[in-house]
Amino acid sequence: MTSLIDRYVFTALRRVPEQQRADIDRELRASIADAVDARVDTGADHDTAVEQTLLELGDPDALADRYAGRRSYLLGPELFGTWRRVMKMLFTLVLPIVVVALAVAEAVGGGNVGEVIGSAIGTLITVGVHMAFWTTAVFVLLERTGQGREELGLVWKPDDLPRYAEGRRVGSQLVVDLVWITLLIAALVLQQFTFTAEPLLDPAGWTFWWPYLIVVMVLEGAYVIWTSRLPVRTHLVTVVNAVLALAAGIPLVWLAATDRFFNPDGLLGDPDVHPWATGSMIVLTVVATVWDIVDQARRTQRSRKGEPVEIPGTGLAI
Repeated sequence: MTSLIDRYVFTALRRVPEQQRADIDRELRASIADAVDARVDTGADHDTAVEQTLLELGDPDALADRYAGRRSYLLGPELFGTWRRVMKMLFTLVLPIVVVALAVAEAVGGGNVGEVIGSAIGTLITVGVHMAFWTTAVFVLLERTGQGREELGLVWKPDDLPRYAEGRRVGSQLVVDLVWITLLIAALVLQQFTFTAEPLLDPAGWTFWWPYLIVVMVLEGAYVIWTSRLPVRTHLVTVVNAVLALAAGIPLVWLAATDRFFNPDGLLGDPDVHPWATGSMIVLTVVATVWDIVDQARRTQRSRKGEPVEIPGTGLAI
């Protein structure tokens, strides 16, 4: 009958190179025997001592990986930080641009709103999965081979450290903010001419409100650039942020509440869809506006008190 120790050793030896098995067999059995004898000497019965010893050694497959010098993880800590930064950049900057570009191409090609939405969702899933898979695969290859790290800039140096200042946006965060503002402006303009036969938003808004919102978004971009260059947060930052948030939020809520936001002849003007779309628009706008104002005021107050303030886009506090 095969003993518990035999079963453990045989399981571990399956995963080590054949030329190492004899040495590891002797070493492992000797180590187990010593540990079992030590427990028996302290009063434990033999079976209990064996079980406790094997529990201490842990999973035999993991033990075999350690003997063989294999990495038992997909991506180790040395490259994980770089992988995370690359993935964040791809999913917050590259993926949205690809999705919007392909959706616009579908609309220009004569697709209806359902086809455009379907294309956007399909692109989001397909491109997102491929980005995650192939990026991770490249990093796993670098992890296993150790090649190409310095050439690709994956070997960290002190000169790579960003220059932080309290309340200051790092470069990547500034780019993301500006790209999203640009995409919102593009979506507002393109929905009038390309997405559907009937625009989603009320065409009457082009007499004033839609150009007005574009101006507000341009000012928001200027605000983002301005605050990225400020060394500290001030009350002026809070006031300007609140003015811009209310300048966009109040008209949006008023337009939605008075049925002037969605095109009555468009997809979201359908009697079955319109109340739900309008209610969602009002709630989301109010929540986003209040949160934006309160969050900026909180950051400024903490900065004035000398408390740590999170650096946008880093998760760090200074």
